[in-house]
Amino acid sequence: MNGLRQWGSGGAILMGLALGGCDKKAATGPRLVYTGPLMETTNVRTLFSDSAKLKLQLTAPLEQTFENGDVIYPKGMVVTFYSTDGKKTVVNTLEARYGKSDKAKSLYIMRGDVRVMNVPQQQRMNTEELFFDKTKQLIYTDSAMFVKITTPTEYLTGYGLTANQDFSRYRITKPEGIFAAPQAAPVQ
Repeated sequence: MNGLRQWGSGGAILMGLALGGCDKKAATGPRLVYTGPLMETTNVRTLFSDSAKLKLQLTAPLEQTFENGDVIYPKGMVVTFYSTDGKKTVVNTLEARYGKSDKAKSLYIMRGDVRVMNVPQQQRMNTEELFFDKTKQLIYTDSAMFVKITTPTEYLTGYGLTANQDFSRYRITKPEGIFAAPQAAPVQ
């Protein structure tokens, strides 16, 4: 009986300590909400196709997916566009040190040493921020963003750019730079 009493009082002491440790004020503090990525993937290679033809490829060393569907590429990204004939010929590339995919707007935002290269026409463009609208198939910058374009015959600079996604046609909002005049055919 004596052993039973000792256990009973020890249990009462433990129960008292356990209940005394529950402070209702501590549980009513500010609620912490996690806002970080739901998923992280390394060495990403995403292929986009239409009618069984490869249209573009996105590669990145790190991809972070968030609850709202946005995706961030904090270590950079490369978007490669392929020809429409299905031969996997590279037409254009977009490359940046940072990227974000805004799901609601179907828009890629690329920042930090952004480079665009139209391979067949040997056109290069450099800027610090670029937008790629997947729905409209356009690449563009803010009108105040400095751009530099280099072709085999021209060196163009200016502010603001709008181009089709393969960068074969473009328009600079406020152009500056060196333009090469077309050569006239010799008169015979």
